[in-house]
Amino acid sequence: MSSTPKIRAHGLSAAANYSICSMAPGNFTHGLTGVNLQMDDTTTLTLWLSILAVCLIVVVSRLVQGGVSQLRHIFNLKTDSVQQAYWARNGTWIWPWLKRRLIYAPLGKKRHNRNFQVARLDMGILPSRFHTLLLTLYILSNIIYCLFLDYKSCNRAAVLAELRGRTGHLAFVNMMPLIVFAGRNNALIPLLRVSFDTFNIFHRWIGRLVAVEAIAHTAAWMAAKNVADRLTHQQDGMMRAIQDNTFLAWGMASLLAMIFILIQASSAIRHLAYETFLHLHQALAIIAFLAAAVHGHMGQLPLTNYVYATIALWFLERAIRWGRIIYHNFGVSSSTQVTVEALSEACRVTFHLKRPWQVRPGCHVYAHFPTLTWSLSSHPFSIAWYDMQDNPFRSPEDDKLPTTIADLRSPLPARTSNSITLIMSKKSGMTAKLHARASAAPSGVIKIKGYIEGPYGGLESMHSYGTVILFAGGVGITHQMPHVRDLLQTYNDGTSAVRKVILVWSVRSQDAFNWIHPWMTEILQMPHRQQVLKVLLFVTKPRHAGDVVSRSNQVRMYGGRCKPERIVEEEFEKRVGAMAVTVCGPGAFADEVRGAVREKVQEGVVDFVEE
Repeated sequence: MSSTPKIRAHGLSAAANYSICSMAPGNFTHGLTGVNLQMDDTTTLTLWLSILAVCLIVVVSRLVQGGVSQLRHIFNLKTDSVQQAYWARNGTWIWPWLKRRLIYAPLGKKRHNRNFQVARLDMGILPSRFHTLLLTLYILSNIIYCLFLDYKSCNRAAVLAELRGRTGHLAFVNMMPLIVFAGRNNALIPLLRVSFDTFNIFHRWIGRLVAVEAIAHTAAWMAAKNVADRLTHQQDGMMRAIQDNTFLAWGMASLLAMIFILIQASSAIRHLAYETFLHLHQALAIIAFLAAAVHGHMGQLPLTNYVYATIALWFLERAIRWGRIIYHNFGVSSSTQVTVEALSEACRVTFHLKRPWQVRPGCHVYAHFPTLTWSLSSHPFSIAWYDMQDNPFRSPEDDKLPTTIADLRSPLPARTSNSITLIMSKKSGMTAKLHARASAAPSGVIKIKGYIEGPYGGLESMHSYGTVILFAGGVGITHQMPHVRDLLQTYNDGTSAVRKVILVWSVRSQDAFNWIHPWMTEILQMPHRQQVLKVLLFVTKPRHAGDVVSRSNQVRMYGGRCKPERIVEEEFEKRVGAMAVTVCGPGAFADEVRGAVREKVQEGVVDFVEE
């Protein structure tokens, strides 16, 4: 379909304006007639500049935070508890105020990660106050750009054409951040030190915005077409135009795919069957983007290259994912082996990798089990433990003990231990199948094929804090265990400022203790553990009251619910230096910890990290 010449209503001569006024409405239902390309380009530039401005503000704030943390880390390596007192006090009032009122604040009083329900339907989580501010500004700016039209035009159809062009233009532009924010390998994550979960929130809302702009784009065309059809007394002109014009048909295909995504991506549907949602979501997204690309190419529309670039970014991100999977999990003649051990309501899953990884505390991975499920979907899990040995070793289960002098002199096997262990709580779908298969084995242990992708996350370091409180709810303990080992190790090495570590774990029953028993035993045997580490265990539903017994002052066990506000209050009064509080667990539990931290941020240096 050939495009018509560009005719704009802005800044034209009287003759040109007269030409627009005298044009039939049908001329504004196709091509670029009436579309204000100059204003479209201006809104595009303004939109990108606003995104760049937000990124620069975040980068500067991160650099300042990083500089303060680095200074605090260096100056407190050899200091005692009294000498760290300087870093426990706030140096200014504005940053603590912003943390309490905006950055750490939920949208309302308390609820943020706890799902809210309407008529017993799960509607997802509410964005934080800071996220809501950014989203509101972004959406409002798009609305203003769309409504910034030449309402003085003497031809109503020309205004509709300008609206059609503007909304379609912005829908194309917003497709790029939509795809970038959805990627696990998004370069902005390490640059801005903003979590993937945060970008995922923006991805969802920008996706809704793109769909609404596509609907408005189509509605503007339909309104102009309706005016033209009434003047020419045509019936069924709109449907006939879509059927006879492949340019319009491809645009309608893209719109329908976006509408389906808008419906099926709702939290209520997403939580019913996540794997089905994920595959359908990806298929619909591919249809929407490819159809939009064909629509733009056939109409020779501006910014069609944006769609091409967006599709290329999507394929690039997928290629990076599979490249990482292949590199870490596949060797010349073998691949990653997985050992699965059935536990109470969970599995301990160890991946024996082909190549070593650089793992940081707080990282997570995505696990794939091709022999367990037909789909290519993956599931995120925190790394509970990792063992990266670069030196050859003997495996007790595979090698015999030496019995002769020759055995002692024999070289060790030329292999290394590169293992990562996850705890997978038994729920539905893949985790339930995995637990059932391992439980059915006589020994409760099976070996299967699998591979993992990552590591991701681990953006925050706890080394510069004198006091660290690690809250965990249920299987969230997997996120905190590497932090505990790392903080104790760096304390012994003299490479961190930490002097107090408090691990708080809330579980339903004592059976969960078996999940981490071998690692906790190793931690409790580390040097200087009693000087640094305190463990608080809360069993909300103990089988017997007599089972809840504290082993020592460093490992205390309580029956009943954990009350984060009481723990934070107590440890804040006895803190050493700056304090960090991190939490990984159910949404309601995380919200309670967040609320407890907000009450203290203006009284001293307290940072909150949520996973």
